[in-house]
Amino acid sequence: MFSGIRDVDWASMHHAYGSAEEVPALLEALRSPDAKERGLALSDFYGKVHHQGDVYASTTASLPFLLELAVDPGTPDRDRIVALLVSIGEEAVGRCEIDYVNADYVGAAAFLRAHGQAFVDLAGDAACRVRQAAIPGLGLLLDDVSRAFGLLQDRSAMEFCLLERVLVTQTTVTLAQRLPVIIPAARAWLAGLAADPANEPEFRLAALIHQARCAPDAISDDLVPAVIGLLREIADAAPPEQPWPEPPPVAPPAEDVPPFVAAAFEDLDRINRRHALTTDLLRTLHALLNARVPQRTDLLVEQLSSPDPGVRLDAIRMADDLVGAWRGDHSALIRLVAAQLGGSNLEVAAEAAMLLEKHYAIAEPARETMAGLLTGHGPDGWTTPRRHLRRLHQKTAVALARLGDVRALPSLLMALDSDVDAWLAVPAAGALPQAADQLVPRLCDRLTSADLSKEWPSNPRGILSALAKLGDPSALPTITEKLAAAAERQNWDVVKAALTALRAFGPAAAPALAEIRSLVAVDDTWTRSEAVSTLWAVSGDRDEVLPLSLALLDTFALREAAEVLGQIGPPAAAALPRLRELLTDSYEWNRVHAAAAIWNIDGEPETPVVLSTLLQAWRQNPATGNHVAACLKRMGSAAAPALPHIRAELGRPTRGGRFGSIGNDQEMLRDLAEVLLID
Repeated sequence: MFSGIRDVDWASMHHAYGSAEEVPALLEALRSPDAKERGLALSDFYGKVHHQGDVYASTTASLPFLLELAVDPGTPDRDRIVALLVSIGEEAVGRCEIDYVNADYVGAAAFLRAHGQAFVDLAGDAACRVRQAAIPGLGLLLDDVSRAFGLLQDRSAMEFCLLERVLVTQTTVTLAQRLPVIIPAARAWLAGLAADPANEPEFRLAALIHQARCAPDAISDDLVPAVIGLLREIADAAPPEQPWPEPPPVAPPAEDVPPFVAAAFEDLDRINRRHALTTDLLRTLHALLNARVPQRTDLLVEQLSSPDPGVRLDAIRMADDLVGAWRGDHSALIRLVAAQLGGSNLEVAAEAAMLLEKHYAIAEPARETMAGLLTGHGPDGWTTPRRHLRRLHQKTAVALARLGDVRALPSLLMALDSDVDAWLAVPAAGALPQAADQLVPRLCDRLTSADLSKEWPSNPRGILSALAKLGDPSALPTITEKLAAAAERQNWDVVKAALTALRAFGPAAAPALAEIRSLVAVDDTWTRSEAVSTLWAVSGDRDEVLPLSLALLDTFALREAAEVLGQIGPPAAAALPRLRELLTDSYEWNRVHAAAAIWNIDGEPETPVVLSTLLQAWRQNPATGNHVAACLKRMGSAAAPALPHIRAELGRPTRGGRFGSIGNDQEMLRDLAEVLLID
C-alpha cells in the first residue's frame, strides 16, 4: 500500500494553507484503524488539499493513493474515499477547459478519466454505500458515451436500493450535459421510467425531474401537476407520523463563544440536513422552475401538506428560498407556514418560526397564529430547556415583536429579566416603542453594566441600537455615560454605536453635545465621521459642521461626509468641486453618494449628470437601489428621464435593493412608486 508515496516531491507543492509536506501523513491516516483519526484526516484533506473544491498539484499527486485506498476492500470508510475522488473529479472535469493559476484541474481530470474503469467496478461493488458514492463518477469520467449510458441503464434495472436508482437518473443528466449527443436518448429513456407504473413513485419522480433537467427550456405546464400527483402517491403510502426523538436539553453556552456564533453553527448544521429522499429532487425542481412563482407555490402547498414531517420541514426551507428571492403576494404561503407552528412535531414548528422571524416584513398574515402560540406557551416558553420548543417560542416572539405587536412583550421581558438568550430579545425590543416604559429601564440597566473590556457577553451595541429605536429621552443620560466611558477606553466600535444612537434622538440629545464634540478630531476616521454626522443631527450648526465634513471628503469616510453635506444643502456649495470629481470614482457607491449630495446642494441644474450617474451605478450594482430610489424621490418631476428604468424595476420579479432583503426591497419599491405618482 502506498508504494512510492515518499518518492513524490511533496515539499515542492502546496495546498490551501501552505506546504503539502503533510499530505502523505493525511493519506496514511485515512487507513487508520482509529475512526476518529480517519475522520480528522478526511476533514483535513477536504479543508486543505481539496479546499472549497480547489484542485492543486498536491491534490492530483494524491489521486493514485486515494484510488488505491478506494479499490482495496480492507480500507475502512471506503465509501467516503470514493466520494472524495468523485468530488475532485466533479470539480476537475467542470473546470479543466480553463487554465487556472496555481491549480491542476487538467491533470486531475486526465488521471481520473484514465482510470474510469475503476469507477465502473466500484459502481458494481458489493457494498451499497460504495456503489452509491461511485455511481456519479459514471457520468463524469467515462468518455465513451454509449458505454456510460448503457451502464447506467443496466444499473437502473438491477435490484439495487431505491437511492441508487435515483442516483442513476441524476447521473444520466450529468452525462447528457457533458456529452450532449446523448440528450434525446436520455430524455426518451427517463420519460419511459417516469411513465412506468411498475416503478416506485419516488423513482418515477426522479426520472420526471431529471428528464426536465435535460431540456430546461422545454418544461411544460404539465410538469408540476404530474409531480404533485406523484407526491400524493408517496404520501398515500407513507406510514403514520411518528414522534421524532427529543434532542438533549439546551446546554449553557460556553463563556468564550458568543451565543450568536454558536447559534449560527447550529443553524448551519440544521440547514445541511436532509429529512426525506425527495428533498434534493424537489430542490432541483424549484431551481428549474426559477421565476415560475405560481407553480412553485402550488408545489410548496403540496409539500407543506405532506403527512411526512421531514417533507414539511424541508418544504419550509424551500419556501424560505422562494419568498426571500422573489416578489409577489406570498400571504397564502405564509399562512400555510404559520399553520405548522401548532403541529405536533416541534422541530418542524421551530423551522416555521425561523422563517417567519427571518422574513417578518411579510409575516403579517401569521400575526394571530403567532400571538396565539405565545399565549398558549406563556412567557416561560422563552426559557424552557426543551431545545425545539425554546427555538419555536423565541423565534415566534421575535417575529411578532418585529411586527410591532405588544403581545410579544411578556416573552421579551422574560428574556431580559432572566438573561436567558437576551441577545435575541434586545434587537426585537426596539420594535415596541409603545412598551418603552418597561423596556427602556431594563435596557439601560444592561447598558450600564456592560463590560467595555469584553466583546461578549456584555456587548452594548445591540442595546444602543434598541434604545435608539425606542426613542425614549429618558435613556439619553445612560447612552451619554456609556459614550464617555467607551471613548476613554478608545473602544471605537461602542463609541460609534453610541453616536449613532444619539443621532437618532436629534436635537433632544443636545445635553450630549460636549461628548460628541470631543470626538470630531480623533484619529480613528470612522469614529470621527460618526461624530460629525451626529453633531449635525443634534446641533444643526452648519458653520461648525461644514468644515469638518469637507475635510472628510478626502478620507475613506467620504460617503458619510457626502451624506451630511447633502443634508446641509445649498450652503455646502464649497463641496461641489470635490463631489463632481467623485462622479468618476471607480467605486459605484462613492458615485451614488456624491451624485445624491450634488442634487441636494445644487438642484435642477445638475439633473443630467446626477441621473446619468445614479442610473449607471444602479445598473452596475443593484444593491445601490435603495439610495438611488431615495434620491429619485427627492428629485420629483426632474427624475422623469428615469421612468423607463423605474418601470422596469417595478416589473422585475426578483428582489433588489441593499442586501436583497425583503424590507429593503419593499422600501425601494415604495420610493419608486412615489416617483411615478409625482410624474
